[in-house]
Amino acid sequence: MGHVEDAYDAGAVTALRRIAFLLERGRQDTYKVKAFRAAAAAILPLPESEVRERAEAGTLTELPDVGASTAAVIADAVAGRTPERLARAEEELGGPLTARGAGEALRARLRGDLHSHSDWSDGGSPIEEMAFSAIEVGHDYLVLTDHSPRLKVARGLSAERLQRQLGVVEAVNAHLDGAFSLLKGIEVDILDDGSLDQTEDMLERLDLRVASVHSKLAMEPAQMTRRMVTAITTTRMNVLGHCTGRLVTGGRGTRPGSRFDATAVFEACAEHGVAVEINSRPERRDPPTRLLELARDAGCLFAIDSDAHAPGQLDFLVLGCERAEAVGIEPDRIVNTWTRDRLLAWANG
Repeated sequence: MGHVEDAYDAGAVTALRRIAFLLERGRQDTYKVKAFRAAAAAILPLPESEVRERAEAGTLTELPDVGASTAAVIADAVAGRTPERLARAEEELGGPLTARGAGEALRARLRGDLHSHSDWSDGGSPIEEMAFSAIEVGHDYLVLTDHSPRLKVARGLSAERLQRQLGVVEAVNAHLDGAFSLLKGIEVDILDDGSLDQTEDMLERLDLRVASVHSKLAMEPAQMTRRMVTAITTTRMNVLGHCTGRLVTGGRGTRPGSRFDATAVFEACAEHGVAVEINSRPERRDPPTRLLELARDAGCLFAIDSDAHAPGQLDFLVLGCERAEAVGIEPDRIVNTWTRDRLLAWANG
């Protein structure tokens, strides 16, 4: 393909981060993503003059975490050329995620995302990278919802680790100086008895709480219904995350959804002001359409969430918007179309 001669003035770090974002958006191999993010981190603290000198001298690969392919991106960017790897990623992975613009109108009305993960649990990027990427995709706010302690496979946060994370969130917000809000949240497990897997004190200190079932998904329907309804009616949860837990495609294989009395669960959500999550991850598509229609008819609120585990996955929101539009959910029933202040008043009212 050769060099792309279009002028480029956004800088090498931006080019590397954008390639990583597009690879994540396209659900490409994690090792490729890490290579571009690591190279961006390697050159970020260096003076621009040193990066340019190394590019001209062909010594970029002497830097830690800069290989031949990332060096080529850096060299093109500092020379003012659009890097070939960036142009190819934009062409292959940067196009619309839905056909004929489905979901785009609703996506434009979303002000933020209520379900995201960082490398404090099972996400792939630091908190600040998730926040900066949320700004770049146009959000006013992002709720950081790393996992709770029982989900050990996902490095769930103990009360002590969550306490430390809240300090990091405050530091990020201080740096951003009000231009964007990173909100304090959690994806907390709904335990077998319907209680939540975090201390009441820590839940009280959060801005918003997504509660999800991650274990014993094959529980008998009556027990699962009792478990979910108890959580909805007796705890501080705000959003019922990926309610069936199903997987319909992807690298983890497929998994049937849990069985429960959906009418009872959604009526409880409607009565107690708990939003039903429309999980936008392609492998989840949760709730299934039949249950999404039941929740609509029950009068539920909704949250269209990316469940992003990497910055590029923040763009998955349009997939959930496509589904919400298809079943006729009014935008004002979707809580992340609301302003930050309205959202926080609802979550902590």
